[in-house]
Amino acid sequence: MTKPKVCVYFYGSFINRDVLARGGLTPERVEVARLWGFDIVVETLATLVRSDRSCAYGIVCETTHDELRSLYGQDWLGGTYLPHAVIVETDGGRHIPAVYYIAPTRPPARPADDYLDWITGPAREYGFPDWYLEKLEGFRRKV
Repeated sequence: MTKPKVCVYFYGSFINRDVLARGGLTPERVEVARLWGFDIVVETLATLVRSDRSCAYGIVCETTHDELRSLYGQDWLGGTYLPHAVIVETDGGRHIPAVYYIAPTRPPARPADDYLDWITGPAREYGFPDWYLEKLEGFRRKV
């Protein structure tokens, strides 16, 4: 019996198909999408914060609830990401109801460069706008 699937919006390192695969998720199809009214913050890990001035870029795909529990139950996430319902807009202009996961606020900390690489590489491949790529690179450690 096929398990029902849900649309999920990923941002941060989960836009990276290799990172998803390590968590047991290999979506058949992904679409670039943006989430209006939110901004990305990349500290130790990525999370979203409400913002009336921005949008966050990511991907949307279908997966099962079991796969999501497994993905977000990984130890390296270091905390609980909780699901919320949103409407995302695809690059093609479609509006899709999706679930996304957000972490509780953490103390500010610079992310590791390799963690940012997990995000910036796929962001370039997906064709995220230059202004968004610059924003992501701005979280990189300053030496």
